[in-house]
Amino acid sequence: MRVLFVTYAERTHFLAMAPLAWALRTAGHDVVFASQPAFVEEITRAGLTAVSVGRYRDPARMLELAPDWYTSDRTGLPMPYDVVEQRPQDMSWEYLRDGFKRQVKDWHKVENVPMIPDLVAFAQAWRPDLVLWEPSTYAGSIAAKACGAAHGRIMFSHDIYGVTRHHYLRLMQDGTDPMAEWLGAYARSFGADFTEDMITGQFTIDQLPAALRIESPDVDYVPMRYTPYGGPATIPAWLRTPPARPRVALTLGLVATERFDGFAVDVQDILDSLADLDVEVVATVPEREQRRLARVPANARLVSFVPLTALVPTCAVVIHHAGFGTLSTTALNAVPQLVLPYHFDEPALADGLVDMGTALAVHATKATGPVVREAVQRLLREPQFRAGARRVRDELLALPTPNALVPRLEALALTNGAV
Repeated sequence: MRVLFVTYAERTHFLAMAPLAWALRTAGHDVVFASQPAFVEEITRAGLTAVSVGRYRDPARMLELAPDWYTSDRTGLPMPYDVVEQRPQDMSWEYLRDGFKRQVKDWHKVENVPMIPDLVAFAQAWRPDLVLWEPSTYAGSIAAKACGAAHGRIMFSHDIYGVTRHHYLRLMQDGTDPMAEWLGAYARSFGADFTEDMITGQFTIDQLPAALRIESPDVDYVPMRYTPYGGPATIPAWLRTPPARPRVALTLGLVATERFDGFAVDVQDILDSLADLDVEVVATVPEREQRRLARVPANARLVSFVPLTALVPTCAVVIHHAGFGTLSTTALNAVPQLVLPYHFDEPALADGLVDMGTALAVHATKATGPVVREAVQRLLREPQFRAGARRVRDELLALPTPNALVPRLEALALTNGAV
């Protein structure tokens, strides 16, 4: 069958989708990845076939046009998606309605509308049997509707979109529905009607362990084991030798330095706090951030990049920001985690890791050197964190791999497709 993957130009989201694309290709299916022009090279570097659609949504330009909105999610989930952290009885339809109006106008249209004409034209010409899309790239569901393909979402975190939609429908009062009005206009242009799957997919592939998921009762979830992929990488020579002391990794993700002005925590303070511990610290710090440091302790190694799949298995503790790829790679290797969340979904993911017994969490605004030092010492000496990490690893390993999921996707495409 023909499978079309769709994502806007967000590297972390693409990385979570690539392993399934490889699995489908090696099973003999024809796979194409559609994204914006500036992202084509990222796709082809992964050995996948790309098609360029629309124009590029430049984050720097967006920051100039709407600085307040564009940085609002840095301290947590934006409205209305932050309702997933509330009790159902505390939610109001007015808050959800106003939040969706804002996000359709300032987020979803901005990222999707430039892609839609080219993507629809390609889908109608190529005729995929299955479209798999990143959960905020609604252009994917629009293209599937236009060509009659089966379609589903691939999650890279909690399903905040599906859960928020569930509460919106539960509380809706006067029929006002910004998402349905926007997406329905496209459906009608193809001679079809709006359906809920345009927002939440006909099914949703979820890569989190069950205990960490936040799910909607209205969505058909398909579990899949996370497969680490961080892009092309080379294992450095120093990493081939086992560490003489417990190794502690410090890695704080891509978004903080690519989109915003630096990390949410004081890296210098953290490095200094660990300097006299009998550990080896490996910190992945971009060169721009390295230049801001006044000193590097003798027990620390700074690298701009190292593949986590090679680094994490050698570690006793990993300190990170609760990014989906980092926490999942660490969990797969049964390594205790110290999580310093700040951005978008990070606080919620961090809380889930703590509840699972594999991590300690400190909000980035409170992650001083002494606090981090004490937490690292606890993770090193208290065996319950290692035991919790092993339980989570075993749960992840019990999930079907991308290759094992292929037959189910074949069946879903046959069941949900128009033809």
